[in-house]
Amino acid sequence: MSHSSTPLRFGVIGNPIAHSRSPAIHAQFAQQAGLSLSYERILAPLDDFTTCCMDFFQQQGGKGLNVTVPFKEQAYQLAAHNLSPRARHAAAVNTLWQDEHGAIHGCNTDGIGLCTDLIRLGHAPEGKKILLIGAGGAARGVLFPLLEQGCQQVHIINRTRSRAAALHTNLAEHAPEYSHRVSTGGLEDHAGDWDIVINASSSSMSAHAPDLPLVRFTAQALAYDMYYADRPTAFMLSCSAAPHRSDGLGMLVAQAAASFEIWNGYKPNIVPVLEHLRAQLAAEHR
Repeated sequence: MSHSSTPLRFGVIGNPIAHSRSPAIHAQFAQQAGLSLSYERILAPLDDFTTCCMDFFQQQGGKGLNVTVPFKEQAYQLAAHNLSPRARHAAAVNTLWQDEHGAIHGCNTDGIGLCTDLIRLGHAPEGKKILLIGAGGAARGVLFPLLEQGCQQVHIINRTRSRAAALHTNLAEHAPEYSHRVSTGGLEDHAGDWDIVINASSSSMSAHAPDLPLVRFTAQALAYDMYYADRPTAFMLSCSAAPHRSDGLGMLVAQAAASFEIWNGYKPNIVPVLEHLRAQLAAEHR
């Protein structure tokens, strides 16, 4: 691809936003694609997300936005008339773009980012029994894509079991063909032999891990934390019996790559970007 004379304009919007690694990730994707683009961090007021987005698209010539906390649900409402199936199931949007007619479109790439990383790690969801810990937005964003990938079962557990049940109810309403492969329970309902155990709760952010004394891992099982850090997370440390363990840094890069592909029609190679980011994390915390 040839370099454009006028950089394409993209960004990530959130509050807070200074910590975002998205600009560095997308700069590497652009280099792979031979594209000239700018990608900025945008701090949106908590009470004026929509105005900030529309100014980016309509006044500043923006092509696409990634959306992070706490605005994914508001982004869903902004793109309500042009949502991808994944966004509808997640009830949240992390990728926005404007078409040639000025309409705002929304997708959620978190789930495909997770699935892409699981495949990279050699743990494709197809045919697997999966234990999903947590029933908040992170879990909601990945449930449908995991089922799309053909997993045998997803068992959702949460401290408040009614929240886990609500995820199943929502799935049954919007994708009834998958509902028979989903079960739910409280945090204590985790006994079984699992191929993949995914922590979609916020526990690792506070350096705590869910208490899962009855979990049994199959011979090649993976314990996967959607949170990432410069060292093994609390969840990874608590899953010492798992044959394989990983944090969510690969998911971060893969969901960004899915957004980049939506906007630019180019699928980046996530491996060198992930390796660079991992090295950067290690260097920052020496």
